[in-house]
Amino acid sequence: MHIDFSRSERSTLGLEWELALVDHASGDLAPAAPEILEALAVTEEDGSRITTELLTNTVEVITGVHTDVASAVHDLEGTIDLIRDAAEPLGVDLMCAGTHPFAQWTQQRVTDKERYATLIDRTQWWGRQMLIWGVHMHVGVEDRSKVLPIVNGLLPYYPHLQALSASSPFWGGEATGYASSRALMFQQLPTAGLPPQFDSWGEYEAMVADMLHVGVIDQVDELRWDVRPSPKWGTVEVRACDGLSSVQEVRAMAALVQCLVEDLSDSLDRGIVPPTMQPWYVRENKWRAARYGMEAIIVQNAAGDERLVTEDTRDLIARLDPIAERLGCANELHEIEVILDRGASYERQLSTAARNGGSLKAVVASLVAELRDGIPPAITP
Repeated sequence: MHIDFSRSERSTLGLEWELALVDHASGDLAPAAPEILEALAVTEEDGSRITTELLTNTVEVITGVHTDVASAVHDLEGTIDLIRDAAEPLGVDLMCAGTHPFAQWTQQRVTDKERYATLIDRTQWWGRQMLIWGVHMHVGVEDRSKVLPIVNGLLPYYPHLQALSASSPFWGGEATGYASSRALMFQQLPTAGLPPQFDSWGEYEAMVADMLHVGVIDQVDELRWDVRPSPKWGTVEVRACDGLSSVQEVRAMAALVQCLVEDLSDSLDRGIVPPTMQPWYVRENKWRAARYGMEAIIVQNAAGDERLVTEDTRDLIARLDPIAERLGCANELHEIEVILDRGASYERQLSTAARNGGSLKAVVASLVAELRDGIPPAITP
């Protein structure tokens, strides 16, 4: 089969941010998405910047196409203000993390859409447990021949993205011992997880054709890989990040992803195929980053060299500085250092629980405040 890859301007940016709706009084999830969309007069035909997701406790905010991180995040903030105005009269707050600290998946409602009904019918118990949130980042690629080398070239940086964004240390009221339980939960779906490393667009087309032929998917966007081509939009889409808790973290991670894609694109322009790693190293890195977060010792390359992810990230920021200057996101890229210095969301959540006698309601309140204020606080003992 033939899969068209839409024309897209190089390194343009689009963001998708999944937000959880929580009851102001209890901190538990609230199935308020239908009411909020109705209040905002959003319809499925709008092509709106606000959409539903699998569960009625979630709204997704989508930007237009932007050339720089600052304008993309400003776009998000404007839409979130509209949602907050509609949510407040309902007694509903907004928050974001990879998982909710204590909500129970058995109590959630599935959005009334055929695609979600089909997903739940097929995946059953695992599908119904997808009580998770993430941030998806699209970066434009101007030439289809670059797409798969860029996807493959991003995989060595997977643990950096996962560790920095890790925000799901709790599941159903329990501490899991993982920085990101979301990462391992989501990959239970049969079309989710790490992507195959294709050598050619033809191999990718053949794989999609096989999946369509045997009924695994009905359309290409049902391949929900952590990093994937997005032919409809002409982008590489990075879906590795947990739900980010603050606007500052969205800015920082979007800048990192945009710079990585541009850096890999530069290499291809010079005739250099970006280095890749063995799939078993990529899988191991995903697990290490999900388990240990900022304390993960990651595999750096195909030779099997290892290093602490935070140390490697600081050097990565310095290497990407010229790219960031060119893209106009140098300040945003260096906000990664705020995460390194203040701690990732999973660390802040664990610290908040410890300071409040184990109260997970206090964790929800802190996440609501982070989204409202836009800046994560420093971790305090």
